[in-house]
Amino acid sequence: MPYELMIGLRYLRAKRSEAFISLITMISIVGVMIGVMTLNIVLAVMTGFEEDLRDRILGFNPHIVLVSYAGTIANPDEVVQKVRDTPGVAAAAPLVYSQVMLSSGQSVSGVVVRGVPPDLEEAVVDLQAHLTSGSLAGLGAPFEVLIEGSDKDADKNGRPDTTTLTGVILGQELAKQLGLAIGDPVSVVSPLGTPSPVGPIPKVKRFALAGTFDSGMYDYDSGLLYMGLADAQKFFGLGNAITGVEIRVTDLYDAERVARRLEETLGTPFRARDWMEVNRNLFLAFKLEKVVYFIVLTLIVLVAAFNIVATLIMVVMEKRKDIAILKSMGATERSIARIFMLKGLIIGVVGTLLGVIGGYAGCWVLRRYQFVELPKDVFYVSTLPVRVYGENFAAVALVSVVICLLATIYPARQAAGLAPVEVIRYE
Repeated sequence: MPYELMIGLRYLRAKRSEAFISLITMISIVGVMIGVMTLNIVLAVMTGFEEDLRDRILGFNPHIVLVSYAGTIANPDEVVQKVRDTPGVAAAAPLVYSQVMLSSGQSVSGVVVRGVPPDLEEAVVDLQAHLTSGSLAGLGAPFEVLIEGSDKDADKNGRPDTTTLTGVILGQELAKQLGLAIGDPVSVVSPLGTPSPVGPIPKVKRFALAGTFDSGMYDYDSGLLYMGLADAQKFFGLGNAITGVEIRVTDLYDAERVARRLEETLGTPFRARDWMEVNRNLFLAFKLEKVVYFIVLTLIVLVAAFNIVATLIMVVMEKRKDIAILKSMGATERSIARIFMLKGLIIGVVGTLLGVIGGYAGCWVLRRYQFVELPKDVFYVSTLPVRVYGENFAAVALVSVVICLLATIYPARQAAGLAPVEVIRYE
């Protein structure tokens, strides 16, 4: 063992007369540990929020949406085929996208309509996996619904009067708000009314609830309605036209390149928007928050580093005689400086190692027991999501050790510059 390291380790074990220095050393180690542990836990939670939200969004939305500046796409079969033939595209399906009002009894709610072909939707967005009741086969299928006000004596056979309505799928939160169960009728009101002598009249059509879904995101569960493509085209008066094409790509992170390739292939007036572009502001906000948290929480490590500076300065003052004797025996200034730098580095490494262990333990507890509950309508999730990555822990540990090492430079230079003649003469 180099004698500099041996002496540095000896100085960590203070004598009874130097108990205060030993206490400050322990405080420095604990300070570094708390800073590293907090930083690791916060970064793991922020990464968890980002990835969980990304997975939820992509699990319930297409990777790319192709739209036309002209408003509608009049030749959907041709466009969809060209999209499917584009390299990087795994699946594509026509889409009708609009906004309507839903009413059931005295309850009314504004929602977004997605008109999709049931046989192709599962290839682009796995809606079936998110269903909590009903089935995807019920989308656009006929349902017999009891006519309001009818009773069993309504006909000669004693059966109630019924009517046939086509099925739609709602978010479970929206179904709760409207008080709907499977098979119940719901009225869809289009804001684009039909012309009449007295002005536009809102178009109203009744559908039956065929199923409910849970996307894990309150905004979708409370404001989204799935309708069969043919029903949506008929309801909005589009004929054979569609409003867009939803696309799933083979490589999630290649979506932007595939989107640009689609625009080049189809030309004007088509516009392809990938999932990163649609949610750019959200993910940039997450990235900025992670950077800000990293900077702010690194200040905790800086505070601990100042404790290391104070500890080493006090040790230098306490060990003036030792330094003078070492220099008299031939120790160089570099060796003296290395002794105190090694002592400070040991404090930093021990504190960092304990912080990494504590951070991992804290992340494990948060992920295992999930005792922190969050309002789902605000944070999209009900508990803290935690994602542990070794590279994040390594980056935090490296920054911590570097800060602690830099904190040792000034005290080490003070020790190295000590003149042994003055110490021997006066002390």
